[in-house]
Amino acid sequence: MHLIKLDAIGSTNDYLKDLSKTQNLSDFTVVTAEIQTSGRGQRGTVWNSEPGKNLTMSVFVRVSMNDASELFALNALVALSVLETLNASKIPGLSLKWPNDIMSGRKKIGGILIENNVKTATEFDSVIGIGLNVNQTAFDGLPNASSLFVVSGQTFDKETLCLQIVDRIRERLDLFKSTPDEIWETYNRSLFRKGIPTAFKDTSDKQFMGIITEAARDGQLKIMLEDDSVRSFGLKEVTMLF
Repeated sequence: MHLIKLDAIGSTNDYLKDLSKTQNLSDFTVVTAEIQTSGRGQRGTVWNSEPGKNLTMSVFVRVSMNDASELFALNALVALSVLETLNASKIPGLSLKWPNDIMSGRKKIGGILIENNVKTATEFDSVIGIGLNVNQTAFDGLPNASSLFVVSGQTFDKETLCLQIVDRIRERLDLFKSTPDEIWETYNRSLFRKGIPTAFKDTSDKQFMGIITEAARDGQLKIMLEDDSVRSFGLKEVTMLF
């Protein structure tokens, strides 16, 4: 593993993507930054982080899949890698809010953004961006946000967490090759509010009640509606209200 530590950068994902265009990067090249000024999350949201308090990191990996339809498996195994690392640190109430937010109870403590570059039909260069609220204590204007320190009362070493997460990702990638079903079973068991009546909003801002039944292997979320029918939603087609 090659670790690049930066003081400040716009986005660790962008830095690593640009670096991969000019250098032949080794697998598991990792970039961290104390200050990230243009961090992004899913759906184009902005990731705000107090300088020096949190873990902002990106990991470069070369991934082999049968085809591009399997790429959501990478999201699933990375999310599980983060969850397992935090579980080992006794963080309470951990779950995964589809598609890849890290939750403690009803509070978001982290998120993942993966960007893939297709090399061949089965080979992909992936940049895995992970943001974790670690030692930050205040989240003004963000009532659903929290940190490892707030939920556990412990301070954490960010670099240690980074190395542990990378080790878990490496292990999970190897495991996926031999037992892919286990990834999906564990991911679905870990879903936030699975099996619980929940309010949602679709792209037309229409609100409805439903129950999450599973996340499919293509990344779509399956929700049972009030008439007992099951509808599948893509990444930008539904928002959970809680």
